[in-house]
Amino acid sequence: EPLSIDEAFLDLAGTERLHGMPPALVLARFAQTVEKELGITVSAGLSYCKFLAKIASDFRKPRGFSVIGEAEAPSFLAGQPVTLIWGVGKALAATLERDGIRTIAQLQRMERGELMRRYGVMGDRLYRLSRGEDDRRVDPGGDAKSVSAETTFDNDIGSLAELVPVLRGLSEKVSARLKKSGTAGRTVVLKLKTQDFKLRTRNRQLGDPTRLADRIFQTGLDLLRRETDGTKFRLLGIGVSDLSDDGKADPPDLVDVQSRKRAMAETAIDELRDKFGRKAVETGYTFGKGRAANPPEPLED
Repeated sequence: EPLSIDEAFLDLAGTERLHGMPPALVLARFAQTVEKELGITVSAGLSYCKFLAKIASDFRKPRGFSVIGEAEAPSFLAGQPVTLIWGVGKALAATLERDGIRTIAQLQRMERGELMRRYGVMGDRLYRLSRGEDDRRVDPGGDAKSVSAETTFDNDIGSLAELVPVLRGLSEKVSARLKKSGTAGRTVVLKLKTQDFKLRTRNRQLGDPTRLADRIFQTGLDLLRRETDGTKFRLLGIGVSDLSDDGKADPPDLVDVQSRKRAMAETAIDELRDKFGRKAVETGYTFGKGRAANPPEPLED
């Protein structure tokens, strides 16, 4: 089941006799084959449910392989922050913090009824996921819900000047994938992972769908600036969700009169890259290494 452009769920339940080996070995062999034949590394997480499989896959990237068993799940989760739970964003995390709830262990000690009285439907999710209960099935017929790109750094980075060119490059990758597939996304999603493995995701919904690298990057940059407070990050990602056909993407902006010019410049760059390769044209953001935290507007130089 596709989760994003480079992530998917794979249901290996009951396949041990088919493959002649347990799921852990199947995944390890699969990752080894991909690396050998395609030259790219794979990170895999194995567990008994989607929630924990996704968490396991995020550990020790790149080329990571982690397993979370059902028996150990409650004790493993107990030591984690509440932000590890799907759906606990900045607003809910702040509410939980005001209520004195910071760790999943605290949620595990609370009754379902109490959590639902406090937090409504989300309270039921907090109750179940804090105990490792997730009965969602893998649906191989589902379409990708988002298009994204991310990278894990060799060394943790906290400087906006260093993060900006990376964000620009990732935005261009996402844009290229959207254009190739004829899709666009209305919500831009910024993903960050701190050096202590805490995940931050920030979203912003646009007025209309986009497939342009410039819009994805500018929106992501505004979100990123709010997070660069001295914290060092080991992972940075950018993507779009709320996908649709690109027929209504990026209409003329009557407020930002320069948007049409930037869109035309981006189209020209795409054509040159298609003909001569990706490195044929680069923006000031990605050309070279050191970058200012507030470089000039893209595609206008």
